[in-house]
Amino acid sequence: MVEVNAVTAYEVNDGIALITTDNPPVNALGALVRAGLVAALGMAMADAAVKAVVLSCRGRTFFAGADITEFGKPLQRPDLNEVIGALDALTKPVVAGIFGTALGGGLEVALGCHYRVAVGAARLGLPEVKLGLLPGAGGTQRLPRLIGPEAAVGLVVAGTPVPAKLALQHGLIDAIVDDAVAGAMEFARQVLADGAKMTRVRDREDKILPVRDNPAAFEAAAKAALKKLHGVEAPAACVESVRNAFMLPFEQGLKAERDLFVKLMMGDQSRAQRHIFFAEREAQKIPDMPAGLKPAPITNAVVIGGGTMGGGIAMCFANAGVPVTIVETSDEALAKGLERIKGTYQVSVDRGALTADAMAKRFALISGTADWNVISNTDIVIEAVFENLDLKKEIFGKLDRLAKPGTLLASNTSTLDVDAIGNATSRPEDVVGMHFFSPANVMKLLEIVRGEKSSHKSIATAIAAGKLMGKVPVVVGNCDGFVGNRMLARRTTENERLLLEGAKPQDVDAVVLGFGFPMGPYAMGDLAGLDVGWRIRQHRGVKAPVTDTLCEQGRFGQKTGAGYYIYEKGSRVPVPDPMVLELAAEKAAALGVKRRNIAEQEVFERMFYPMINEAARILEEGIAIRASDIDVVWVYGYGWPVWRGGPCFYADLVGPKVICAALDHYAEMTGDEGLRPAALLRELAATGGTFAAFKPAGKAAA
Repeated sequence: MVEVNAVTAYEVNDGIALITTDNPPVNALGALVRAGLVAALGMAMADAAVKAVVLSCRGRTFFAGADITEFGKPLQRPDLNEVIGALDALTKPVVAGIFGTALGGGLEVALGCHYRVAVGAARLGLPEVKLGLLPGAGGTQRLPRLIGPEAAVGLVVAGTPVPAKLALQHGLIDAIVDDAVAGAMEFARQVLADGAKMTRVRDREDKILPVRDNPAAFEAAAKAALKKLHGVEAPAACVESVRNAFMLPFEQGLKAERDLFVKLMMGDQSRAQRHIFFAEREAQKIPDMPAGLKPAPITNAVVIGGGTMGGGIAMCFANAGVPVTIVETSDEALAKGLERIKGTYQVSVDRGALTADAMAKRFALISGTADWNVISNTDIVIEAVFENLDLKKEIFGKLDRLAKPGTLLASNTSTLDVDAIGNATSRPEDVVGMHFFSPANVMKLLEIVRGEKSSHKSIATAIAAGKLMGKVPVVVGNCDGFVGNRMLARRTTENERLLLEGAKPQDVDAVVLGFGFPMGPYAMGDLAGLDVGWRIRQHRGVKAPVTDTLCEQGRFGQKTGAGYYIYEKGSRVPVPDPMVLELAAEKAAALGVKRRNIAEQEVFERMFYPMINEAARILEEGIAIRASDIDVVWVYGYGWPVWRGGPCFYADLVGPKVICAALDHYAEMTGDEGLRPAALLRELAATGGTFAAFKPAGKAAA
């Protein structure tokens, strides 16, 4: 064996050169890896004794993609195209032995090989679109030649890895093997024995020539892939580049792919998506967390309350393979909760997203009881009853008496004081907030609320629990509404004002949809239930004249068939209701509010700028550790389009000075001094500073 460099080994057995990369943890294609591959391929080309080459990795995976530490830095030679060019130049058959994942550049390297074999558990894909990019090393040109443009466009636009079995059906790989290296070596021997003609992927045309003459099926597949992605640049560029694979000669298609890649890389949308990629990882870093602190193990869990949220949280544990017990007040309530969970799982089975066997295994991990003593032998308890502080304090007093020492005691509160809840126990250091988002079994965000006395161990364990359940955990400080709902309250205030001033729900929703949200605020309110906010306002003594009246009339949204909109015969499609406009006009007259036509730009600014202003206050107070944490909260919890980067990222694009001027205008217009720019926002506007550069410290950080 020859050590080509620190991460690349080369050895020859029976005329087959084995090139192996060992670059933990995921064999990322960094500069050293790329240099090693080019050098080793050169050695194989020059060695007359070598008749074939096998390319594989050590460790837990094949090349899992680019080295993210190189993002935003000058690229070191050789680049990935040069690596794949060296594969193209090799006149000896090359077999890729794939295991773990072959993603992005990793799959592009495999596509540069003549053959590919993979173990059954491997997954292969081109996920660049999730960073606002397209494959930039020939992925959009070689993949269509291998599996056909129709299949390729779906895979590239979705960016979702496919299992080896499906990859074999598509023709992406040539065989499934038991061991990646041994299987690839045996495949290479068989290729040599059969005397098979060696054809580079770039030279294959049997899958693309028919499409060039009749592209209708491709265009239909492209249209389906782009559905609901209007305004997002990377998916459209992916379609264009795959189309080039059958419309242009290979080298021209390759150049066009690279040009599109560079254009996307320099654009705001990709910058936004890359920002969120790194922000998600940064959010799990707590500045004052002691180095080496280990979270407590979680082998079982208890959820208090089997309603919609409690049931969803129980499903999260079961989906992660953790046994969970739901505690309810009665057998009747428990049976209803378990039946709701079973029904939710069944919907996934009916849609083909889950097998019946997987459903049975997950449901078997969920049990229920009305006996609170089950709490005495669990690792984590999550309370998920409705938002009532006195009730939660009563429950936590009970948990304090029953739970063993060190049990993590968490409240799924969305707005309430976590310190007050923790102080209802004799061990507030074990208490945190764990704010799940509805539906809890689907939504990825988990706001972990750090109380004044919450221990580092509790925070670490809550983060670990979130990751175990497949969530994106973000640690925030304790205040009314925390980060997400506190900002949302500002938008909700403007929603009510806009109704009174003459805006139509459907027009406001259209503006928010146009920005990239999956739903507008009024449609979302109807989906969540207007009664939820109504109860919170009643508790706080806050009025919303139009919405409160709708609630008093029993119009809670979709579940009652009417809210801001009408929902006919159980439909989820919102239909504008003239009665809501009449009600708004009536309330406006009573309050002396002058109604007018409101321009789209004003609607846009009032939907987003007050929320950005509240984000500035949250940072001033240290409720969020970083501005990027706020962005993660809004992308994963509230539907902020990832290609817009989150409220703080977007604010830096617009400019704090522009936002300050608009907020001052609306404060004058409405008489609401709460709309005045926060001190931090004014400071950023005056100094040319950015949210990204601001370094707060406070309740969440220490």
